[in-house]
This record gives sequence, C-alpha cells and structure tokens, in this order.
Amino acid sequence: MRKKTFAAAALLAAATLTLSACGGQKADRSPVSSLSQDSGSSGPATVLDQPWDKPGLVLTDTHGRKYDLRKETQGHPTLLYFGYTHCPDICPATMSNIAVAAQKSLTPAQRDDLRVVFVTTDPGRDTPAALGSWLKGIDPRFIGLTGDFKAVQAGARSVGITVEPTTKDKHGKLVSVHGTQVIAFSPKTNAGYVLYGEDATVDDYIKDLPKLVEGARP
Repeated sequence: MRKKTFAAAALLAAATLTLSACGGQKADRSPVSSLSQDSGSSGPATVLDQPWDKPGLVLTDTHGRKYDLRKETQGHPTLLYFGYTHCPDICPATMSNIAVAAQKSLTPAQRDDLRVVFVTTDPGRDTPAALGSWLKGIDPRFIGLTGDFKAVQAGARSVGITVEPTTKDKHGKLVSVHGTQVIAFSPKTNAGYVLYGEDATVDDYIKDLPKLVEGARP
C-alpha cells in the first residue's frame, strides 16, 4: 500500500474528504477537512507532514466519568474516530476492522497500550450506557465518549472533520452526518500524523498497527 503525504494545512484548502450520513448517503455540504491529490498516490492512508494537535476534548466515558482526551491518552498510541452507534454500516465496520486487526497484529501488551477512542456524533441517543453496550460487542478495550454536541463538533473540526447535528432523512429516520476518517496519534509526539479513510481494510490496519503503536511512519 503506497502512502500519501500532505501538510495538514493542505487538508483545509483543497478537494474534500468523505462526509457521510452512513447507510450509503452523502451529505450535501462539504467537510472542513480536505486534501490535494498527489499524482500516483493510492490507498487509504494519508501521512501528514504537518500533524494535527490532539483535540482538547473533555467528555464523559461509558462509566459516566469525565474523560480528558489529551490527559488520558498522553504517551499512548491513539486512534480517534467520530461516529454513532445507530450507524448501519461505516461506523461498526471501521471499529470492527480495527478490533480484528489489533487482535491479529499486536501483542497483548501492545493492545493494552493502544487507545481506540470512539466519540459519538449523536450524543442525544448515545448515552454512556448505550455506548458501553455497543463497544463491548466490538472490543471492550475501546473507549466511548459522549457529551455536549457543540464540544464534539468543535473537537472534530480542530482535526479537519465535519460533524453535523443529527437530523431526520426523507424517510423520517434519524441520521448523523460526519466525516469518516480515523486519525492515528503518535505515542511519541501525541500528534495526529496519519489519516485512514473508510476504505481502509483489516489487512491495511494489520500492516500498519505495529508501526503506529511505536510512533513510526507506516
């Protein structure tokens, strides 16, 4: 898998990344995050030459306790994703791919060190208990966070991901429109230096996770 390398600033200035309502729907508005395509680049991983700062999010975890993202993940390899538990496809597939890949490619100690953080974009429905139940079925080590929507939205925007309020689609079904990228943060610098798109497979994560947990470039 060849990697793409872009400055974080470029992600704010050029062609848009995927914004999805899940269930195969696409949003009408463009996300904040974007990237300029590099000739000859392919694959789901985008390596940034100017990494993102970790969002300053302080939310509530699945046990009902305050969780300071920067403090709690300091010095740990961290994968951050914004999504919601009622998503029928992309969100559970992404989390499951990471869970399977971690189980297959990492040692028990590495899995314990890895922080996979799922921040809900639908806090009205995703209570701590709901998040905990959903994530337990994927990997009980994964961290679920919920809280004030505007705080979630601002945190996502700080790393170039658009999150929109939950609304009803034309069929009356509640949907959450959000960017679908996974951001990998280095345990060495605590900066987000790799983006994975929704097309990242189990094999992609199996190949890259051992490097990501060491803070190396995949």
